[in-house]
Amino acid sequence: MSKTPGIDKEKIIESLNPHERKILPLLDEKNIDALSKKTDLDKASIIRALEFLSNKKLVIIKTSTEKIVDLGVNGILYSRQGLPERRLINLIAEKKNISLADAQKITGLNDNEFKASIGVMKKKALINLINGNIILLGTKEEITNKSLEEKFIEILPKKFEELSPEERYAFENLKNRKEIVEIQDKKSIHIELTELGKIIMKEKLTGEYIESITPEMIKNKGWVGKKFRRYDITSPVPRIHGGKRHFVNQAIDYAKKIWLEMGFKEMDGELIQSGFYNFDALFTAQDHPVREMQDTFFIKEHIANLPDKKIVQQIKNAHEGKINGSKGWAYNWKEEDAKKVLLRTHTTCLSIKKLIDIQKNKEFPAKYFALGKCFRNETVDWSHGFEFNQTEGIVVDKNANFRQLLGYLKEFFKKMGYEKIRIRPGYFPYTEPSLEIDVYHSVHKKWIEFGGAGMFRPEVTIPIFGEHIPVLAWGPGFDRIIMEYFEITDLRELYKNNLTQLREMKVWRK
Repeated sequence: MSKTPGIDKEKIIESLNPHERKILPLLDEKNIDALSKKTDLDKASIIRALEFLSNKKLVIIKTSTEKIVDLGVNGILYSRQGLPERRLINLIAEKKNISLADAQKITGLNDNEFKASIGVMKKKALINLINGNIILLGTKEEITNKSLEEKFIEILPKKFEELSPEERYAFENLKNRKEIVEIQDKKSIHIELTELGKIIMKEKLTGEYIESITPEMIKNKGWVGKKFRRYDITSPVPRIHGGKRHFVNQAIDYAKKIWLEMGFKEMDGELIQSGFYNFDALFTAQDHPVREMQDTFFIKEHIANLPDKKIVQQIKNAHEGKINGSKGWAYNWKEEDAKKVLLRTHTTCLSIKKLIDIQKNKEFPAKYFALGKCFRNETVDWSHGFEFNQTEGIVVDKNANFRQLLGYLKEFFKKMGYEKIRIRPGYFPYTEPSLEIDVYHSVHKKWIEFGGAGMFRPEVTIPIFGEHIPVLAWGPGFDRIIMEYFEITDLRELYKNNLTQLREMKVWRK
């Protein structure tokens, strides 16, 4: 090996990996495709090897991007069959006068193709429409000559910068039509050997080096007398993203852990519920706006079965003001409204079902939580979604009081990372007293409502228990709670499934 002052060629050669050794002697060839054929390496492996050679100052890689106009899916089809307007004008030239319906039927064009063809030919004054008929106006020469658009799709692909004025005009006419032409960004890689690279490529690069040590090699002393390849620990390498749960699911797991550590049991249930459990059992009036289609996703042509008649009658009595101490809603309650099926608008319907189970099993006192999806017909913006997670909780105890409710909420939010929350009076049809939980959003500069809580009204508890037993209840929106930790300012970012975002998103640690 010849010596070059100031260059330790031996160290450089010992650091080359097998792919670098393979392509370096062939770099008089500047084309990636040609290198791939000569080396039997795929393009990705060649580009990666070139990047390593660039880090070793053996090559200079220059990339450029140019716009290429090419045929789209329909353009490929039309290049063989002819543009839709060509097929249509040929028919009209033969018939001279034909109805719109017959013309579309004979040519077999779909609605979009037919309308586009009519528009193109009218623009070129080749036809006229009179009383639902197509009348030929163009001369024989105008009809038989290829249009600019037809000539254009025959020459593709072509660089956008090289299009003539006529070709640009044809492109503008075609680009808004469905998948006839498209612009692609084509990246080109130019490889240039450095002076050092020219020196190294002339050296003997066929020596064998050990890439890694295996237990078998150590056992059989297969490494004796051989050289190890030098590793360049300074070269940048592709970042490895390990597998992990979706960041929302990580936060959900943590929140569930909080409730379990606070002595709660988990409850769950179906996403599809009846109006009875979602509204009526929660003393929500049947004429309440929330029960309109503008707010709730109802499932058409589905009717739910109601629970045993005793509970249904008790709920009916509550709505009609037949429970002591309550005026109800002063109307005749309708069973058919309660049987409507919908996507649950909150997880509080699970709490009602659980209260019925608690009464049957005489499980007093009891503490339960839920965390799951809810659906509302909302206008989607940065703070609202039609699909969202809610965390639900109930405490059933004859000695439960409002101060305990505040304590549970403050402890949960503290463990979720919120030292300070704002609790203010609120209103819900099924709780009294009721409260709202707010947190100040530092980016949007406003207080954000996280959800509500309260103590179930007697109209909710008496139909189930036969007497009023205090029940603490809450149901904050969970997605809003985790926005700050993940530095998300728009709820829509939670479920975009952007792969780059999912890779970069930090792991939930509290």
